[in-house]
Amino acid sequence: MSNIEKNSASMEDYLEIIYEYTRENKEFKSVNIAKKLNISRASVSEALKKLSDQGYITYEKYKRISLTEQGCKIAETVYFKHCTLCKFFEKFLNLSHDEAEINACRIEHVITDNAFFKINDLIKNI
Repeated sequence: MSNIEKNSASMEDYLEIIYEYTRENKEFKSVNIAKKLNISRASVSEALKKLSDQGYITYEKYKRISLTEQGCKIAETVYFKHCTLCKFFEKFLNLSHDEAEINACRIEHVITDNAFFKINDLIKNI
């Protein structure tokens, strides 16, 4: 797992959201993150400052947020796990897309590498 307080699923969620927006070349602000996570803008600002202080993002108020190399590595890993788990839940367990998303979001932070790689291998072989 990452250095982010070994841990903080919410911090990994922030990195994943930033990654998704930048991957799609979408212009976004902290308000977009607040809406997506259904939390206050003040909470988002506090978390972004913390991520910046820890070296995971570059962030200044009213400027574009971007991932550092270290932040990008973590975000890519979380995003990959999320997509893989969603696919697993939809294809193998026949869950709806919405239910697959909910479960993937919860599990991506706590699944062991061994369990994840076995799921990934299973999906690759279909």
